[in-house]
Amino acid sequence: MRDERVTFEGSTGAILAGRLRRPAGRPQGWAVLAHCFTCGKDLRAARLITDALAIEGYGVLRFDFTGLGESEGAFTETTFLSNVADLVTAARWLAEREGPVRLLVGHSLGGAAVVAAAKELPDVRGVVTIGAPFDPSHAAHILAPVRETLKTSGEAEIELAGRTLKVGQALLEDLERSSIEEDLANLGRPLLVLHAPFDTVVGIDHARDMFLAARHPKSFVSLDQADHLLTDRRDAAWVGSLIAAWADRTLDPPTADAPLAHGEVEAVVSSGFRTEIRAGHHRFVADEPPSLGGTDTGPTPYDLLLSSLGACTAMTLRMYADRKQWPLEEVIVTLRHERNHAKDCAGCAEGESVRLEVIHRTLDVVGDLSAEQRQRLLEIADRCPVHRTLHSQMEVRTTLSPNNG
Repeated sequence: MRDERVTFEGSTGAILAGRLRRPAGRPQGWAVLAHCFTCGKDLRAARLITDALAIEGYGVLRFDFTGLGESEGAFTETTFLSNVADLVTAARWLAEREGPVRLLVGHSLGGAAVVAAAKELPDVRGVVTIGAPFDPSHAAHILAPVRETLKTSGEAEIELAGRTLKVGQALLEDLERSSIEEDLANLGRPLLVLHAPFDTVVGIDHARDMFLAARHPKSFVSLDQADHLLTDRRDAAWVGSLIAAWADRTLDPPTADAPLAHGEVEAVVSSGFRTEIRAGHHRFVADEPPSLGGTDTGPTPYDLLLSSLGACTAMTLRMYADRKQWPLEEVIVTLRHERNHAKDCAGCAEGESVRLEVIHRTLDVVGDLSAEQRQRLLEIADRCPVHRTLHSQMEVRTTLSPNNG
C-alpha cells in the first residue's frame, strides 16, 4: 500500500494538496474522500477510513479544500458550492490520471458536498455520507458568534477545533441558501447513510431526513456510540470496513486483478510494518504492535502462522470426525508461540546455546465423545497438513522479480 503526495489545480485555480492511497495490486475501484467542515485530509478519521478501504482494494484520494491544510487559496473566498466544485475537479483529475471514480465518500459537511457533486460525475456508482447534515445551512450555526461581524465587515476570525480561521460573508450566505434535498431525490445511484445516534454536532434527525428524501437503492447504518469526528480509531476503521463491504455488493463489477492462483500469496509493504496481503480473492493486513514500531492494524506474522496451524488443525479434526460419523459439535484450537533456550541438549557442543521454537496447542473438542474418540482426535491433530509442513525439512527459495531488471 502506497501513500503518494499529489497536487492538482482546484476549481478556482488554486493548487490543492492531496494524498493518493494505492492498495496492493490493481485497485478494486477509485474513490474520493471529502473531509468535514474546516478539517483536512490528515484528520485521523480520514486516514483510518482510507486505510480500511485500501485493505479491501480501493484506491482513495483525499485532499485539502481550497484555503485549508496544505492547499493554496484563501479560505475567506470559499463557499459550500466552491467545495463542491473542488470535489468535481478532484474526481475528474483522478479519473484522467488513474481511472473512473466509482465511489464518493463525505464526512460531515463533506457528505452534503459529495451528494451535490455526484450529478456532475456520471461515472460515480455509489455515494456515502458520514454524519452529514441534510441541510448545509446547519453548518451556518458554527458561524453564529461572528454573524454580525461578517455582515458588517465581510470577514471575521473564528476559532474551530483549536485553530483560528478567517471566514468570509460569502460562506455564510452560501450555507444559508444551499440545499441538497433535490440532489438526494435525483441522485440516481445507491446511497449509504452512516450516522451516530448520539452525534451532538449533527443530530440523527439529519440522517432520517436524508434517507427519506433519497430514493432506493439506499441504506442506513447506525454508528452506535461513535462521536461526530470518529475520534475513536476503532470507529473510524469500522466505518471504512462498512463502506468497503457495501461497495463490494453495490458498485459495478470490480476492476481488480484476477484472483491469485490457489497456493499463491502476495504481500506488499511500503512504509512501516503494515503489510497488505492478497490470497486468492481475499485481502487482509499484517502488522506489528506499537511496542515493536508497528501500528497494530492487523495480526503479526507469527499470529498468522499460528492461525494457519489452528485453522488446519480444526479442519482436519472436523473432516475426520465427519468421516467417522462421530458426534463432534465444535473444535476450539488455542495456540501460543514461544522461544526457549534449551537447557539440555545431548547433541550440542559444550557451551553452545540452542534456541528452541515451541508452539503450544490446546484442543477443546465439544460433543458426546468417548475418551477413546477424544484421544484419537488428539493423535489426528498431528496429521494436519500444516503441522506436517512445519515438521518437514522446508526450503525457501528466494529470487528477484523480473520487474527488478
